Amino acid sequence: MMKSSNPTLNANVFTKAQSVGAGGAMTLQGTVNKTIALLACVLVTATFVWNKFFAGMSTMAGGFGEVGLAPNPMSIVGPLMMTGAIGGFIVALVTIFNKQWSPVTAPIYALLEGLFLGGISAVFEAQYPGIVIQAVALTFGTLFSLLMAYKSGMIKATENFKLGVVAATGAICLIYIVSFIMSFFGGSIPLIHSSGTFGILFSLFVVTIAALNLVMDFDFIEHGAESGAPKYMEWYGAFGLMVTLIWLYIEFLRLLAKLQSRR
Repeated sequence: MMKSSNPTLNANVFTKAQSVGAGGAMTLQGTVNKTIALLACVLVTATFVWNKFFAGMSTMAGGFGEVGLAPNPMSIVGPLMMTGAIGGFIVALVTIFNKQWSPVTAPIYALLEGLFLGGISAVFEAQYPGIVIQAVALTFGTLFSLLMAYKSGMIKATENFKLGVVAATGAICLIYIVSFIMSFFGGSIPLIHSSGTFGILFSLFVVTIAALNLVMDFDFIEHGAESGAPKYMEWYGAFGLMVTLIWLYIEFLRLLAKLQSRR
């Protein structure tokens, strides 16, 4: 039975969807088109928050901040980031459990995640100029490289491959959940957030696993198209791919920040 470490594309997603679909069958090209549409949604809201942040930075740099008249940029974009992060998580859960709604919920998810990504990207860019374009280039370079490798047969989503990626992804999720809980008590898991050798190796490992999840996504989307899943599953497949891409982009940001902080 096919498995995926991406929670949006679990073992029986496409098989179950076959009995409820209408309006045509899922296609690879249709999924690609939907993915591009979701990327555009992310870009729109991310650009909005990005501009808000740097407009606030410019105001403070103009001298107004010296007398407390200009708000800190984070006071402006912080609520937008929280709205995007929490709202995106909620909409993602709704999409996972109500796949037929994905033509509506997937774009909403992308718009909300754009709020978060625009804010976090601006924060990283302010600290490390040029880091965002590097992370974007690495993310899409990885996407297209792995897609070519998958289509050429160089990488195959065998059962052992899937099992390894699922196990590694689960371990990473567990570490992040434990670290998040510990942060409420003023603690953290030593080294994984540091810019030392162990911290960088950990980020390299996470980036690798996130990238390998793309192969899992390709495999499931291809399986859905071949099995004649309903048309709305194009949106759901694109949504699942976006979840992985967003994770990969954030991990590239974290890795690059660690590397630049060592200089």
